[in-house]
Amino acid sequence: MLRVSDLDRAISFYEKACGMELLRKRDNPEYKYTVAMMGYGPEEKNAVLELTYNYGVSEYTKGNAYAQIAIGTDDVYKTAEAVNLFGGQVVREPGPLPGISTKITSIVDPDGWKSVFVDNTDFAKELE
Repeated sequence: MLRVSDLDRAISFYEKACGMELLRKRDNPEYKYTVAMMGYGPEEKNAVLELTYNYGVSEYTKGNAYAQIAIGTDDVYKTAEAVNLFGGQVVREPGPLPGISTKITSIVDPDGWKSVFVDNTDFAKELE
């Protein structure tokens, strides 16, 4: 779960930059939060990312325990371009990791959460 300061912006970013789709959204006015589930397909068969907006909260302290989430992609170069185009920041340009041939790119979303996109084909070969 990632806490976000602007749910519509976060949903748009993960749709446009990361290729995810909004699977469902639930508002809980009694408890003053809204949750959106994002993913690459139905929750029963795919991992999902939960975005949570707490009413009136515009910034969160990230702490020192969060590192990143890793997401597979078919093209790290196109992913990096989309991230830049739709409001994120590329913090590691796409390319192979030293010592192995797996290509990655590291990004930060508009709320400051870090993700790493890993080339699907390269990673599958690495696991063989």
